[in-house]
Amino acid sequence: MKIDKTGFILYTEKYPETVKFYKDVFGLKTLYEKEMLTCLDFHGSYLMIELDDEENLEKGNPFGRDRHCLRFNVPDVKKSCKILDQHNIEYQYYEFDWGKLAKFRDPDGNLIGLRSAKEHREDSEKG
Repeated sequence: MKIDKTGFILYTEKYPETVKFYKDVFGLKTLYEKEMLTCLDFHGSYLMIELDDEENLEKGNPFGRDRHCLRFNVPDVKKSCKILDQHNIEYQYYEFDWGKLAKFRDPDGNLIGLRSAKEHREDSEKG
């Protein structure tokens, strides 16, 4: 699987305080901001902080509420999903106005996301 960039997403109920914490304590610089989402430079990767509005709480999710997600930005999400198919990994595929996304879990239940790299790159360039 070709990976363009990696990131880590924190879902937080204390959005402004969490953004301020990572900016003030660690000096992380803002790559871009959207409504209730801030993407920070994580020294070669990115740390995305999102308001936890319970949308990530899947019905019947045996793992409970997700508080984080490992993110891999890839050139082609559908093509990358073929690799998941080869390994019999179940995933959910989504298409949004901000990009394509696939979500799945590692063997221990940690949430992983594949996102279209093009849109992330465009967001970062806009600032």
